[in-house]
Amino acid sequence: MLDTVLVLSGLDPCGGAGISADIETINQFGVTALPIVTTLTVQNTQSVKSTQAVDTGLIVEQFNHLKEDINFSVIKIGLLSSQVQIEAIASLIQDCDHTTVVLDPIISTSTDQRLLNNESLKILKEKLLPLVQVLTPNLAELQALSSTTDEQQAIESLPCEWVLLTTTDTSDEQIEHRLYHHTSCVERFSYPKLPGSYHGSGCTLTSAISALLASGLDVEIACKRALDYTYQSLLNAKSIGKIQYHPNRELPK
Repeated sequence: MLDTVLVLSGLDPCGGAGISADIETINQFGVTALPIVTTLTVQNTQSVKSTQAVDTGLIVEQFNHLKEDINFSVIKIGLLSSQVQIEAIASLIQDCDHTTVVLDPIISTSTDQRLLNNESLKILKEKLLPLVQVLTPNLAELQALSSTTDEQQAIESLPCEWVLLTTTDTSDEQIEHRLYHHTSCVERFSYPKLPGSYHGSGCTLTSAISALLASGLDVEIACKRALDYTYQSLLNAKSIGKIQYHPNRELPK
């Protein structure tokens, strides 16, 4: 199997989320990340102050130049910034054969700061979502992608083969992750909710899934192992700023 994951995500200067988290996580599984930055951000552990989309032409050039030299079977997508960017990335993926796309649909920050405007969200749903095999939304993101609060109806409206839904944003004591395959719930994974606020847990989870898929694991096994890994990273989280904790992504020795 190939041991690379191409990553399209934003740059978080405090290192908790975004492409830094992706690289750290993917490397822990012995897989090499091929990182392309989509978005520059001004943020710390307290808030996201502003974002700036990276030039779409540069992203396309980087993607194609990597593709000429390195084989990759998994693409992990995080923060996207503009309608033009999303359309270009969808077009690039369409030209890739036998590629698994894992999407962390980042629409807002954990502090409810909107990162994707309505027009860009519409294009993401129309152009990119049909190319995604594994989607990892929380409940708020699922509702935004489907325009319904009914979970089953929302899942049925999505074109993705696999959806790993997390209830992190709505749970008080126990977090349940529900894995759907072709709209049927096939697995439930439950973990006690930890106190405090964490920066980059979604990036960690989606990147771990991507690395495990690149290593040849089936989706169900990859999701379970990635969830266990992410939970351990939160149990051992570290505080470097004033608000959110950073997941400790180093695998136990």
